This record gives sequence, C-alpha cells and structure tokens, in this order.
Amino acid sequence: QVQLAESGGGSVQAGGSLRLSCVVSGSYKRHCLGWFRQAPEKEREGVAALNPDYTDIAVTFYADSVKGRVTVSQDNAKNTLYLEMDNLKPEDTAMYYCAAREGGMHWNGRSWECRFNDYNYWGQGTQVTVSS
Repeated sequence: QVQLAESGGGSVQAGGSLRLSCVVSGSYKRHCLGWFRQAPEKEREGVAALNPDYTDIAVTFYADSVKGRVTVSQDNAKNTLYLEMDNLKPEDTAMYYCAAREGGMHWNGRSWECRFNDYNYWGQGTQVTVSS
C-alpha cells in the first residue's frame, strides 16, 4: 500500500515559480510515480512522471504542454517526489495530484520509462492558482 501527501501549492503571478512536494509512504519499488492536474470542468491530465528505481539518472516523462517549464525529481532519502514549475501560466491553474502505480513501465530503447497510464494510488491534491 502506497500513501501520498502533497504540499507546496499556492497563488502566484504569471511567470512565477512553484515547487510541489509529495511525501511517499510505503514500499514503492517497481512503482511509477507521477504528477497530474485537474482544472475546473476539465479532465485530469498527466503532467510529469518518474521511475524512482533509477537513482543515478532521472528517467522522466513530460506532457507536451509543460515541457521545458517543469522538472520532476526525487529525493530518495526523504521519500519525496518534487515538481518544480517555472514560467507559470494562467492555464496551469489546477488541483495538482501526486500518484503512484505498481509496474507499468515502458521500454524507450534506453530505460524503463513511466508514463501516465492506470495510476491507482492518489494523494489529496494541492491547489495551484496562477493569475495574469
């Protein structure tokens, strides 16, 4: 059983930055970890994913809408997943969720990559609001 607890959301102006944190409890070896978001009246969408079993290199995957502005990372010692967001835009306003799933990695030719499919463990969410 994996439990997740997000923090770090808030209100910022466009162009600003935020770092979200997610403390992961329980054994999450061979699990994918991801960040998702859901804006009002929109479907939930994947933002970034990471395979935590790789510790020397970061094996990550990003949605096209955030590439170049977002970085997902982990601190194994703290069992914490991070989402660093820069150059925030009003369209980034949403509830952000940390999630996990067992297995589900995709071979990308170099490493086992996590994407956005079939996550079944979810945190409670943290709100991000970006004003113009």
